[in-house]
Amino acid sequence: MYESEEPSRGIRRRELLISSGACAMALAAGCVDVADTPPEDDGDGDVADDGTGDRQGYEVEAAAEGFSHPWALEFVPDSRTLLVTERDGRLNAVDRDTGEVTELEGVPEVYARGQGGLLDVELHPDYPEESWIYLTYSTSVEDGSTTALGRGQLDLDGGQVDGFERLFTAEPLRRESQHYGSRVTFDDQGFLYVSVGDRGSKEFSGDHPSRDPANDLGAVHRLTADGDVPGDNPFVDDASANDTVYTYGHRNNQGLAVHPETGAVWTSEHGEEDGDEINVLEAGGDYGWPEAHTGCHYGTSEPVGDIPFDRDDVVDPVHHWECNTGGYPPAGMTFYTGDAFTGWRGDLFVGNLAGRYLGRFTVDGGSVEEQQPLLDGRGWRIRDVEESQDTGYLYVAVDTADAPVVRLAPA
Repeated sequence: MYESEEPSRGIRRRELLISSGACAMALAAGCVDVADTPPEDDGDGDVADDGTGDRQGYEVEAAAEGFSHPWALEFVPDSRTLLVTERDGRLNAVDRDTGEVTELEGVPEVYARGQGGLLDVELHPDYPEESWIYLTYSTSVEDGSTTALGRGQLDLDGGQVDGFERLFTAEPLRRESQHYGSRVTFDDQGFLYVSVGDRGSKEFSGDHPSRDPANDLGAVHRLTADGDVPGDNPFVDDASANDTVYTYGHRNNQGLAVHPETGAVWTSEHGEEDGDEINVLEAGGDYGWPEAHTGCHYGTSEPVGDIPFDRDDVVDPVHHWECNTGGYPPAGMTFYTGDAFTGWRGDLFVGNLAGRYLGRFTVDGGSVEEQQPLLDGRGWRIRDVEESQDTGYLYVAVDTADAPVVRLAPA
């Protein structure tokens, strides 16, 4: 589903009481939302079923506020710091105890138009021994714009990123300002994955960039931590494809997460008219877009392409929303591994944009089933979700012009 850029509805202060006054001064203690609880709740917070009939209570607390379209969250190990990117180009360090927000210097200049800007943030898996911070962002030159990946040294004490350098630039550039992707993550072997969208190409009947692994668009790329090409990438010996390409045939991947048990890289992907997907990456895999897709052309019931499950040459999604189902425009995602919510352990959480809730999915091998939504009824476009490894709480970025970052804590 197309990610609408319409401004989301304003956050209703009766639902998240952080606008001003005593609650705004009490972020350290945690400002709790109990005003909009469902009828079955006991009054202490919201309740979600864990899929087995057990009820898992949670409270919604303010972590920090006042962000402009926050896009990504990343926890700094061995600290109480949360990193938050804002689409217009700011990288922030948030003190989780006080809610104080500090803007960091040294980030790259970004092309903050349409869906572009400062996007994802990821730390080196060996941080703080390796103090690298990785950012994805849109950048422009005279002929258009594109998705880029770069890194620098994170200096929290100095409030800056030192020596930022670009590692990867997706080509070709295009004039559209949509479908940049873009998420970045490391797998359990230390390889770096970055997703790049198709940039909004409508060349369905012609040479769509997602069909050709000789360009960087509509693909997930695999690199070393230094930005080099791993020797076992699937196309390194194929002169007709780019060495960095790991999978292709994607439309607009905005979520990447590593399964905590299998080590497989999972991704969430926007479809056209519905057709949204959750996929598991397979080296060299073709994910079909736009020749094989379960969505339709916008405003119609006309399929964009073949049904993926009818073809043997594409990788099928593990979960999808076909045309006329309403879709699920997905954003950031994470697997839950903590102890705060034992009923959610092993579940996949995926932000929902137009649907305006946080989705929870039980995962059994390749079987994925959506459970009762969280944070629904608030009108919140959920852009990203991350688990705090020290507390097991879930932190959620709300995408709007004056946005909070909230956390889900046990009720």
